[in-house]
Amino acid sequence: MPPLALTLREQLKAGRQATIAAFQQHGRPEKLLVSLRQIVDNALAQAWQQSGLPPSAALVAVGGYGRGELFPHSDVDVLILLEAAPGPELKGKLEELVQLLWDIGLEIGHSIRTVDECLAESAADITVQTSLLEARLICGSRKLFQFLQERHTAAINPRAFFQAKTLEMRQRHVKYEDTPYSLEPNCKESPGGLRDLQVILWVAKAAGLGDSWRKLAERGLITPTEARQLSQKERAFKDIRIRLHIHAGRREDRLVFDVQTAIAESFGFKTTETRRASEYLMQRYYWAAKAVTQLNTILLQNIETQLFPRAATPEPVNERFNEIDGRLDIASDDTFESTPSAMLEVFLLLAQRPDLKGMTARTLRALWHARLKIDAKFRSDPVNRDLFLQIIKAPRGITHALRGMNQTSVLGRYLPNFRRIVGQMQHDLFHVYTVDQHILMVVRNVRRFTMTEHAHEYPFCSQLMANFAQPWLLYIAALFHDIAKGRGGDHSELGKVDARRFCVEHKLSREDTELVVFLVEQHLAMSQVAQKQDLSDPDVIRNFAALVKDERRLTALYLLTVADIRGTSPKVWNAWKGKLLEDLYRMTLRVLGGEDHSADHELRNRQEEALKTLRLYGLPENAHDALWKQLDVAYFLRHDAGDIAWQTRSFYNRIDSATPVVRARLAPIGEGVQVAVYVKDQPDLFARICSYFDRKNFSILDAKIHTTRHGYALDSFLVTEPAFANSYRDIISLIEHELTRLLSEHAPLPPPVKGRLSRLSRTFPVTPTVDLRPDERGQYYLLSVSANDRNGLLYSIANVLTKYKINLHTAKIMTLGERVEDVFLVDGPVLNNARSQIQLETELLEALRV
Repeated sequence: MPPLALTLREQLKAGRQATIAAFQQHGRPEKLLVSLRQIVDNALAQAWQQSGLPPSAALVAVGGYGRGELFPHSDVDVLILLEAAPGPELKGKLEELVQLLWDIGLEIGHSIRTVDECLAESAADITVQTSLLEARLICGSRKLFQFLQERHTAAINPRAFFQAKTLEMRQRHVKYEDTPYSLEPNCKESPGGLRDLQVILWVAKAAGLGDSWRKLAERGLITPTEARQLSQKERAFKDIRIRLHIHAGRREDRLVFDVQTAIAESFGFKTTETRRASEYLMQRYYWAAKAVTQLNTILLQNIETQLFPRAATPEPVNERFNEIDGRLDIASDDTFESTPSAMLEVFLLLAQRPDLKGMTARTLRALWHARLKIDAKFRSDPVNRDLFLQIIKAPRGITHALRGMNQTSVLGRYLPNFRRIVGQMQHDLFHVYTVDQHILMVVRNVRRFTMTEHAHEYPFCSQLMANFAQPWLLYIAALFHDIAKGRGGDHSELGKVDARRFCVEHKLSREDTELVVFLVEQHLAMSQVAQKQDLSDPDVIRNFAALVKDERRLTALYLLTVADIRGTSPKVWNAWKGKLLEDLYRMTLRVLGGEDHSADHELRNRQEEALKTLRLYGLPENAHDALWKQLDVAYFLRHDAGDIAWQTRSFYNRIDSATPVVRARLAPIGEGVQVAVYVKDQPDLFARICSYFDRKNFSILDAKIHTTRHGYALDSFLVTEPAFANSYRDIISLIEHELTRLLSEHAPLPPPVKGRLSRLSRTFPVTPTVDLRPDERGQYYLLSVSANDRNGLLYSIANVLTKYKINLHTAKIMTLGERVEDVFLVDGPVLNNARSQIQLETELLEALRV
């Protein structure tokens, strides 16, 4: 390496280290960005001077480096500007210069162009046009650089540039899920991040309106207060990005879970009893991103008005609002000051007028600044309470109105406890939204049950909602069901207090109040019963019926539960969970209607229904007798009539089969494959079957284990895997063939292999738990386990159960994002001994650990 390269490399390294050390001491992002830029400027200038390039050439900084700031590990984008295309000798010198820049340790992004080539590239590529907009001369010919700037400025079409950049911004927002509330946001590219701020300054500069927040304020496009806010948010995002680069030791703009705690602690946040340090950091981030999103909308509308002036005539809506070009505009600048209730009325009008595209920038700005007037006096005003209820009761536009109220901070001001959970993360491994976004998603889901255009999604829910009076009560319950998260204690208990207060203050009837309070308090009850208890036990259904008391509360809880689970994550809901909830709803409804739900009654019903189906299969009249004589009541109570008929048809003529019989079909719920196994019982059968599914990467959603009176195992499994939907016929044949062969061979069980945890699970580990307790009758034991999900987990559990000769009757395998909560109904002699129980639980805990 040439001496110059070594010298510059050491200068760069020492300068960067000193600058980063100073930042870590004083924490001033602007100083670091400018210092790093100056260090690189100096190195580039020295390299340029030694390059032997002609004095007519120029070295130009472009892109972010051109703005005059440089992050610790960002690329250094430069343009080598020439008067004319280079000849062979000049090409050689240029190659030597670029190689030198790499040798000294710079991540160089370079281009070599003439002015004409720059303009041609700029006309063809909006990215190049933007990059040149921020060009800055480092060294070389100032005359040539100024010539480029003059021609580039003359060539820019501000209107076309505005349209291209706003379209580019929309595409970027879609790429990042169109929300600033991603749990792992990109502080540069995500909506509400640094890039959105840069877009404003780019389009403003291209339009000649200013290139700083101060200049935009001077032009009246924003207020001085807004300019200060934007400057503060920009500084905060730059600070985060700098810390990400330093922590990662490379270019890293994503606040991924792995680094959130470290970045939070670098800002001085501490973990408390109720919240992690990272949660405090991320809530501040989301608040800032929300503010940027709001101000971005206002500013871009104002710039658009400057570039595309329209002579629109205001159309009066009422004495407080006009319609201008399809947007709602305040009649005077002090509308919200003189009539504070208009801050709620504006959202009611938008809900009532679907033809309106939203608010004008003037209205948004006025609302943004007036929101601080929503105080205790505002909240206690009967007019405002009535307006809020009108929004909730509106026949359309409710979700849009509530989201708009949240975006403008009106919702959090009107419901102070809602404000506490805006931007609050949920590190439970299955919620992928912040608490406020989850709540609004649940409101949206409940709302969709009322809309005919969404009836195909969940027909049963839509059918129930069509006959449900006052659906708006469910919207209120949805608003409050998680409002107390993060306070410590039981959020359901704390939330019901908030819900009751709201209902009393808004003068809901006693009956309506009790319904809302019940829903908030018990919003987890139905999913817990459906997913963790034995629905074949009549006492479970009777107890749940006693909890809900009547059909209206049952229906309301069912609808809220479906909406809630669907609002946690796209991955959490599946058809099997839907079936469990619907089965629980229907069985409870029958009990509430006075129908006998005894074991004998259920047994007769299911057998009669199964026989009807068997007759449709064309089986002989008494074909089922031999098999059914070997099955006890528990079998019939744990299986649907359809499953009983299918298994009977599959095995009625094989009841003494010397070889295993395996049958599979597409699950009737429309998702996954149902597998039935009939074989002479063997101690390690469940573990053996689990090992097969584990090797195939099939997820077991449900398992029912039954032993006939004459010693055969009749086990059924519901399994799923992403590829099933496209090739389930091949999968069915494969399972039947391979599993039959495996069960025939009696080979030793393979040792369990502990699969790797996902990145998310490693960052937020679940403490494994094992809970073993007798059921209410003392006949069986309920074994509940909770742990991080990983490959091979169920097989590891099955191995331990086999070792202790535990008899398994049912298994409910619940995967909640990255966490599993499995429930097994078991019995066995070892469970009658306290010491053996402890040994079993200890080994299960070890199996659950990675």
